[in-house]
Amino acid sequence: MADRRLKIFHTVARLLNFTKAAEELHMTQPAVTFQIRQLEEQFNTRLFDRTHNKVTLTDVGKQVYTYSDRILKLYEEMTRNITEMTGDVSGSVTLGASTTIAEYMLPLLIGEFKNKFPEVMIYLRESNTEDIVSMVENNDIDLGIVEGSVNNKNLVVEECKMDHLVVIMPNDHMLASEKKLRVEDFVSYPFICREHGSGTQEVITNYVEKHGNGEELNVCFELSSPEAIKGAVEAGMGLSIVSRATIIKELKLGTLTAVELRPSLERPFSFVRQRYKFKSRAADQLLSFAQEFCKEE
Repeated sequence: MADRRLKIFHTVARLLNFTKAAEELHMTQPAVTFQIRQLEEQFNTRLFDRTHNKVTLTDVGKQVYTYSDRILKLYEEMTRNITEMTGDVSGSVTLGASTTIAEYMLPLLIGEFKNKFPEVMIYLRESNTEDIVSMVENNDIDLGIVEGSVNNKNLVVEECKMDHLVVIMPNDHMLASEKKLRVEDFVSYPFICREHGSGTQEVITNYVEKHGNGEELNVCFELSSPEAIKGAVEAGMGLSIVSRATIIKELKLGTLTAVELRPSLERPFSFVRQRYKFKSRAADQLLSFAQEFCKEE
């Protein structure tokens, strides 16, 4: 197996940040620092300069980074070729997903995938759509699943499934008895929306601009997760628009009311990946499995 210290060094050298490297490697920062010190002792020289909270590679560190990049790529190629020959599906896949998808769609998908391919380790990175697309662009993750639009022509974007959005409100709200709502019906009420960079926020903003006759939402809060938004709506702090998939429990319990939009609002969930990046057998199997999973949903 390729030296773990070399992989840790390569990650720190690529990011030039010990904290971010630790997060990506699913390690503590002290553990990463310890491994780097061990490697520096092995080479009997410093590999990084750390001054004024800035990390840079020394001249030796730059050489080690060049060689480590080649070594790790050769190791990946060897592993890939052997698994192709043996037919085994193992290894690891780093999957990124925007918040709504990560919280409400992926637990079941990953659980079923792990039942079929128990030897595959899946690392999940959760953030908003903008951040996940950036991770795909920077090769930080193997596959992204996002909501909202993706405009980078260097990436492959494949629709996964359509998601249906509705207006949610407290049960005693004066609009709760309505069957459908136009933008002008609710635009003046306090509105709770997702943060900038969220695919949900982008879709809602575009919808209001298209159907709102120049009116704007009366935004009172920006929150970073569907759970926080649902809690704020239940507390009577405002209305919101969310994926119907996120409120199944609340509708069953009767803790909030959902009203359809007129015209209806749907947006795609999409797979996003590098156009020219070679997919490992494990990543390829995960993508195929996820595509079939979405068709059956």
